[in-house]
Amino acid sequence: MTVAASQRPDGRFTREKLDWAMAETAALLGLDHRGARLLRFTNNAVYALARAPVVLRIVGSRALRHRAAKVVEVARYFERQGVPAIRLLPGVEQPIQVGEHVITAWAYVEHIGRRSTGEDLGRLLRRVHALPSLDGVCEWAPLADVRARVADAEELDAGDRRFLLRRCAEVEAALGELEFPLDRALIHGDAHRGNLISGPDGPVLCDFDSACFGPPEWDLTPVAVGRERFGDPAGRHRMLADTYGFDVTTWEGFQVLRAARELKLTTSVLPILRSHPQVRDEFRRRLKDLRAGRTLSPWSRYS
Repeated sequence: MTVAASQRPDGRFTREKLDWAMAETAALLGLDHRGARLLRFTNNAVYALARAPVVLRIVGSRALRHRAAKVVEVARYFERQGVPAIRLLPGVEQPIQVGEHVITAWAYVEHIGRRSTGEDLGRLLRRVHALPSLDGVCEWAPLADVRARVADAEELDAGDRRFLLRRCAEVEAALGELEFPLDRALIHGDAHRGNLISGPDGPVLCDFDSACFGPPEWDLTPVAVGRERFGDPAGRHRMLADTYGFDVTTWEGFQVLRAARELKLTTSVLPILRSHPQVRDEFRRRLKDLRAGRTLSPWSRYS
């Protein structure tokens, strides 16, 4: 579904531009955009409409807009397989093109009850990893989006650009040397508690941007890195490992996976640095830690 741009605001990934794209998309769907809430504004802009149970998700990076088609395919596959996950808005051809923006529309899931746990995530990951293969799903390439964001960065000096690309090459070479103990499978690709919604029927998975065919160990890495970098409770990782039946931190390849994850965590905001300045200081801190090889320095989550 496509609509041409009409008097859209100038600039890049600005709030004004996002609001315009959200309003245009809502109108295209015959929905009222007034009162919509911006739920998230980092890799993507996620809006919840106030007058309909609908969420609109606008892809943030120009270089990663191609992933929206994959997201739609994975969402439909999860629905066919009965995997507890967010569902696409029915009856809508997706993804939606509005001017230069690519948007997906979803049925809103109300957050209720307790927060999701490592046990919830472990159960859902076991279910996803046991699915039959999905034809056409891309192969695991964890640093491809890092390179895309470096290329799409709003503000990044030449030295930092060279460092990040060199670091990508180093980590990618190390990844190529790993021998993974678990069988390859369809993986979520960005599996952490923030990508679980505690809905009325239980926890559901969301955010399929990084879904691919690859090593399940990768899906067990974000929670472990969250413990190391963000000070998340150790019990969260322990619960995930116990429920899933594998502790990725005890495997000799974990530090390489951690290095790849930290590159992704650092560069996720690159395409929006100029228009989202409140994350700039945290980005600079993470970059300095990577340059210095500091693995014990605590990080704060981008807001």
